[in-house]
Amino acid sequence: MSNLLTKLAAIKEKYLYIEEQLSDPSVTGNMDKFMKINKEYKNLEPIAKAHDEYKQLIDGIAECREILDSSDDPDLREMAKEELGILLEKQEPMEEDIKQLLIPKDPEDEKDCIVEIRSGTGGDEAAIFAGDLFRMYERFIDKMGWRKEIITMNESEAGGYSKVFLQVTGDGVYGKLKYESGTHRVQRIPKTESQGRVHTSAATVAVMPILEQEDVHINPADLEWDTFRASGAGGQHVNKTESAVRVTHRPSGVIVECQEGRSQHKNREIAMQKLFARLYELQQEQHTSQMTDLRRSLVVSGDRSAKIRTYNYPQNRVTDHRINFTKYNLTEVMEGELDEFIQSIQTTYNAEKLKETEEA
Repeated sequence: MSNLLTKLAAIKEKYLYIEEQLSDPSVTGNMDKFMKINKEYKNLEPIAKAHDEYKQLIDGIAECREILDSSDDPDLREMAKEELGILLEKQEPMEEDIKQLLIPKDPEDEKDCIVEIRSGTGGDEAAIFAGDLFRMYERFIDKMGWRKEIITMNESEAGGYSKVFLQVTGDGVYGKLKYESGTHRVQRIPKTESQGRVHTSAATVAVMPILEQEDVHINPADLEWDTFRASGAGGQHVNKTESAVRVTHRPSGVIVECQEGRSQHKNREIAMQKLFARLYELQQEQHTSQMTDLRRSLVVSGDRSAKIRTYNYPQNRVTDHRINFTKYNLTEVMEGELDEFIQSIQTTYNAEKLKETEEA
């Protein structure tokens, strides 16, 4: 049995075991457990199907070769030779598809996420650009059929926003949007520029998965909550009520504050998500000496030089610097047509993961 078929067989065996669990009364009687197991079953289904098709192909090749080696019937040999050619032609493309299926998936990819957009270097123009990015993501989210909820939105006097936080829910949300984390740079002539000169400004995007309580074990007794009045711009409720919250996780010493939402209830939700994320990262760091490439790519600066993507308006050009990918369709991109960029980045990262898998 080939190494590829061995890997597929092991997954097919797991698939069949999970299939049996789905009819177990102890599972069907627990909706949360059933949904979790059924999700894993659905994820393994394409690989189980690939196992059956690939095994049929390998068995067919072996059968044709056996006929060519042992049969004296010229007609049978001719049929076997013709069939073998067809099967061998299918083998390599099928194996490449299977290798893509076997690439380890990030368990966070199916999670919902919070998208944070902030203006960076460039003053008023940076805030206007942050607003453009927000509208670009709005259109992309709508096109994908996902749902969005604006958590907070601070408008800039010149237009646009100094920051926008939104929650995005749907199928595979984080797996798509996580590649947007980083500094986005814009090159264009601002409306306020009287000399017609091109200016460079920046805005930052951070995409964080919304973790479930099962991802990180937190004992409520280990949490210490404080409330205080929010400060800075943020609407009529700011500074009038103690809507801002601070939570301290005593065992780890991690402290998280949140004053983004208008209500204390919403701020507690966001603070818990941030605490989950912080503690999850601490857990991950205990098992690995380096952060993953995706986590390292999360924005840490609004500096124009630390960019992942440039939007050049005079040339109608968009360039993703991580993969050196350029398209001259800026107008369409700003209307939410991000598919080509996201797919190109996914292909690059998957190729790297595949290489690591084959070397392991």
